[in-house]
Amino acid sequence: MKVLASPAVRARARDLGVDLSQVHAEGDRIRHADLDAFLRYSAGQGYHAPGASRARADEPIKVIGMRRKIAENMAASKRAIPHFTYVEEMDVTALEDMRADLNANRGGRPKLTMLPFLIVAICRTIPQFPMINARYDDEGSVVTRYGAVHLGMATQTDAGLMVPVIRDAQDKNVWQLASEISRLAEAARTGKAKVEELTGGTLTVTSLGPLGGIATTPVINRPEVAIIGPNKIVERPIFDGDDIRRAKLMNLSISCDHRVVDGWDAASYVQALKKLIETPVLLFAD
Repeated sequence: MKVLASPAVRARARDLGVDLSQVHAEGDRIRHADLDAFLRYSAGQGYHAPGASRARADEPIKVIGMRRKIAENMAASKRAIPHFTYVEEMDVTALEDMRADLNANRGGRPKLTMLPFLIVAICRTIPQFPMINARYDDEGSVVTRYGAVHLGMATQTDAGLMVPVIRDAQDKNVWQLASEISRLAEAARTGKAKVEELTGGTLTVTSLGPLGGIATTPVINRPEVAIIGPNKIVERPIFDGDDIRRAKLMNLSISCDHRVVDGWDAASYVQALKKLIETPVLLFAD
């Protein structure tokens, strides 16, 4: 007997690997509802359509090499450092407009992301909050506050998380930072980063870009005392006086070592960052 069904139902049944002659029709032809009923019934009888999820065999993976060193460092950081995280929302509408204008006229220079602007803001505010750009010696109970900002940049690679370091970030403009970010990220991902490019950081930034989520609680790159994590940018309506306008908003997270940085200092530092980020012309003011 010929099975009556629309082309759409036939195509769906074919994709599911279902023989339509096994499907009971409530009317004169098989409809999607009939196919759904068949699938519900068959699932209870142990039927699995081709491509359906099934349990796979357990796969033990030995944690060795770089992955093991990363795991050990993260464990030591969480074990030894009393973390706290502070999150603030920032309006990056003006900064994103500035970034778009600069990119439109960049010529042969690298394309600017949010990160170089954030690094400039970090470096301009550090002198007011030197405890953020520091290292803590557990054994000697000594805090070293650094004059230069050697900024670690958390980078995901096939070998695991690596943190290449931008030396003297405070001396670089946004274009120079963009070039260095690109160069170091490529060196880390291809395994060509030198030892000196992966050590000696004084403060770290970690960003997941468009996957950044609403907020993060980043783990400090020991023996540093702080790590900063910008999150993804979203568009939302906000009140501006009596008016409502469309704004681009970004949450910024900072995790700090509570042995060195107090909550008030971390919050004050982020507020200083917020002022520069929300009024981007100040990033280039003397």
